Amino acid sequence: MKKGLFFLVMFFSLGVFSARTASAQVNINVNIGSQPIWGPVGYDYANYYYFPDIDAYYSIPQRQYVYLHGNKWVFANALPASYHYDVYRGYKVVVNDRDPWTRPDYYRGKYGKYKNHYGKQVIIRDSDDPKYYKVNGKGNKGNNGNHGNNGKGNKGKNGKGHGNGHGHR
Repeated sequence: MKKGLFFLVMFFSLGVFSARTASAQVNINVNIGSQPIWGPVGYDYANYYYFPDIDAYYSIPQRQYVYLHGNKWVFANALPASYHYDVYRGYKVVVNDRDPWTRPDYYRGKYGKYKNHYGKQVIIRDSDDPKYYKVNGKGNKGNNGNHGNNGKGNKGKNGKGHGNGHGHR
């Protein structure tokens, strides 16, 4: 009787542990549809993009740029015209840390090597990956179709963005 009760308790415990493990494995964040079409391919989830060329950030959830004006970080819907920055060609680093602009020296040091990498990164708009079809307008004409690339894929370029190791790929 004691053996049967012991095995029953073990079986139940194992079932609860397995259920917790399974739910942890299924809980994955995905925000592909929220990422702008000029974002880098290769990421199912991203909170921010860091632009090493201009030392600025883009908040994907807020859809705002974060840039330094004097000694103050400014949040705005667009970059100042004086930046002359092309977000489609400029290199973006995926950052999933909270409020990355509070540690600018870290990001400058770690990702400064990607300055002047214009056009060396495949972006969502130019991707042939089916997971981006709704985002880039290739597969669903009613969803961002005006931002599509008219079927011109970016063949032969390998352009996975570089993240900080905290994101999900």
